[in-house]
Amino acid sequence: MPNLPVWSWSFLAALLVWVLSFTIAGQGAGGMLVAALSFSAFTVMVGLGQMFVITLGPGNVDLSIPATIGLASAVAMKVMGGQDGMIAVGLLAALGCGLLIGGFNYLLIRLLRIPPIVATLSASLIIQSVGISYGRGLQIKPPPALTDATFARLLGVPVLAIAAIVLSVIAAILLQRTIYGRTVLAAGQNMRAAHFAGLSVERARLLTYILSGGLAALCGALLAGFSGGSSLSMGREYLLSSIAVVVLGGTSVAGGRANVPGLWGGALFLFMVSTLLNTAGFGSGLRDVFTGLIIVAGIAITGTRQALR
Repeated sequence: MPNLPVWSWSFLAALLVWVLSFTIAGQGAGGMLVAALSFSAFTVMVGLGQMFVITLGPGNVDLSIPATIGLASAVAMKVMGGQDGMIAVGLLAALGCGLLIGGFNYLLIRLLRIPPIVATLSASLIIQSVGISYGRGLQIKPPPALTDATFARLLGVPVLAIAAIVLSVIAAILLQRTIYGRTVLAAGQNMRAAHFAGLSVERARLLTYILSGGLAALCGALLAGFSGGSSLSMGREYLLSSIAVVVLGGTSVAGGRANVPGLWGGALFLFMVSTLLNTAGFGSGLRDVFTGLIIVAGIAITGTRQALR
């Protein structure tokens, strides 16, 4: 067991909670797993962007993700207008919105010299204000084809999960096989040394925050199709969960080390915990408390293991 890769622990924890949930609920294990894959796909999408940001080093975290999801969902629904023929245009509009937000986050960090946590939190407040003005009273249903796509399955596997897996593979290739990814890892280990080594650290930081914004926006557009419409608050739950799945999955909060497969284990674990608590009859308030405690404990244990290594 001690020789298991770090990402496997999140999968083992998810498996344990899944067995407990299945035992208590007495429902079909296959149906529960399909639901877990569908909902985890959204968490993984935003988790990938958050993983790159956190890998940049201590203090780097994107707190604007929930606001980006809310605004992008409104932009996508308004551009699509419920028409199947406008799906591609709406997705591009939402993606463009996310890329601009990511660039804006970096400008706040770079030009104003303020910590990323403060910069992205400030940006979040601005984005929320824009979202309120833009999406107030917006009640546009998603195009039928988009809704069908978010619920579609291929050989029994949700298409959303397949798309998230493809994004995960691309992220792993970017991280391990490109100059950009290696620059992110080097900057997370020692930013000054990466500068002296001639690496384009600032360009990598810019691309990283743009990547995080783009993935959050994509998540928002697809989430609107999945849930039947946009909402400015629909991204609220992804603030803590996007950070939790990154750390639970084996990415170091100190930077310089990322783990793509672990994101899936962390996302599945969080979903299974929520399902278990819901099945046990806990109210939403108590479920949030227990989920928060489990997340904190998981992060603490993961951090301890990394420190020992």
